[in-house]
Amino acid sequence: MVKENLQKVQKNIEEACKRSDRSVEDVTLIAVSKTKPIEMIEEALAAGKTEFGENKAQEMKEKQEHLPDVIKWHFIGHLQTNKVKYVVGRAALIHSVDSFHLAEAIQKECEKKQVEADILIEVNVAGEDSKFGVKPEDTEALVRKIATLPLVHIRGLMTIAPFVQNSEENRPIFRELRKLSVDISSKNIDNIDMNVLSMGMTGDYEVAVEEGATHVRVGTGIFGERNYQI
Repeated sequence: MVKENLQKVQKNIEEACKRSDRSVEDVTLIAVSKTKPIEMIEEALAAGKTEFGENKAQEMKEKQEHLPDVIKWHFIGHLQTNKVKYVVGRAALIHSVDSFHLAEAIQKECEKKQVEADILIEVNVAGEDSKFGVKPEDTEALVRKIATLPLVHIRGLMTIAPFVQNSEENRPIFRELRKLSVDISSKNIDNIDMNVLSMGMTGDYEVAVEEGATHVRVGTGIFGERNYQI
């Protein structure tokens, strides 16, 4: 099932790239494996998928210890400062930094471990109270502040769009994040890139790709419904 689902999602991404005149090589599919057992991750790995996303720091750490080093882990959940130690040095990319306080904690952990960290700034484009993320209008100021931390490197922006029945409703959200990315990129701030746009999940990743997503985070579309019992 996992292999077939992966192929289907990849085909949908290819079609979305054709519609928007983009190269499929420019889009990374992250298989969101949160709450999923190691066996399912191994099935995806056997099908050629090496990029996985987790939203709980300790769960990611435990899975990483039992799986091959070839896997590139993305931390996509809300990160508390007391859990930073589990993520720094393990995640290839931290998608969910939304405060200078958190970025400072990452910097301190990097100093301890003598490593560097690539991060994305999480932006709450839709302004939902239930979601984390910096306001769009406050993003540039936060980027400038975090850019002063020598071991923390901003690689782009991330957003979690609202859950909608019609994916077209999220098109303006994705468009706004892309515009924000272009605006910040034009400022040529030291120690930052705006090469990554992490947006789009199972219900709306095709629209996100059409609007410029470089990374889409798909869980249910690959692994089926989540199991919260583990």
